[in-house]
Amino acid sequence: MATLSALILAKNEEKNIADCIKSVAFADEVVVVDDFSTDETAAIAARLGARVVRHALAGNWGAQQTFAIEQAHGDWIFFIDADERATKQLAAKAREIVDIDDRRYAYLNARLNYFWEQPLRHGGWFPDYVIRLLPKKGTYVTGFVHPAFHHDYEEVHLPKDACMIHYPYRDWNHYFSKLNFYTTLAAEKMQQQGKSACLADFLLHPAWASFRMYILRGGWRDGRIGFVLAAFHYFYTMAKYVKLYYLNKTNRHVGDET
Repeated sequence: MATLSALILAKNEEKNIADCIKSVAFADEVVVVDDFSTDETAAIAARLGARVVRHALAGNWGAQQTFAIEQAHGDWIFFIDADERATKQLAAKAREIVDIDDRRYAYLNARLNYFWEQPLRHGGWFPDYVIRLLPKKGTYVTGFVHPAFHHDYEEVHLPKDACMIHYPYRDWNHYFSKLNFYTTLAAEKMQQQGKSACLADFLLHPAWASFRMYILRGGWRDGRIGFVLAAFHYFYTMAKYVKLYYLNKTNRHVGDET
């Protein structure tokens, strides 16, 4: 019978790791690749029966995922982040797929994002499909921040009810920390692609992005939080173009010339 390895990449996730591991009890083994946490992440994972392997992320998420795949003993792999939970429907479906063991397919599951205890079902937040369940053989991952899976399997979308719960932001400080981090990466990527920015980009792109999220994608249906996130998406989009603009400018201090 085919076996399944649940793979979790973690660093300083002591508040999340236990619930995450418990949600993947359907797996034959749980492997936690710990990026040298300074809290109790590794200890909690070990107490819950996970196999903990310490390995530095070194800023390369794709390489860390590939390392995790190499540690897996199972025929199939299931990736889950510490801030995610597999629902009972997803657990049942994943187990069924592994037991059938048809290795022609790789599976994407929907993610239902929660923020301040509210599910985000509109504004482009759902179904948010991600590839997580696939055979181990021949699979590897590349990409520093938004990794891409490389495999030879036909991709299949699971039903939306077989979804994963995702808690992307702990609080507003965490939200803005991520906003700053990802807008910097986005600006650097655009610069590498030879793109530049001007005043029109500061005005038009943010307005369109916010309008699309709130009106066209129905973010208004999520109530107050839908409005707030659409408004902040304006600033997210503006920030990446502002950063792109100034990446192409010098930033010498007066003292540098003395």
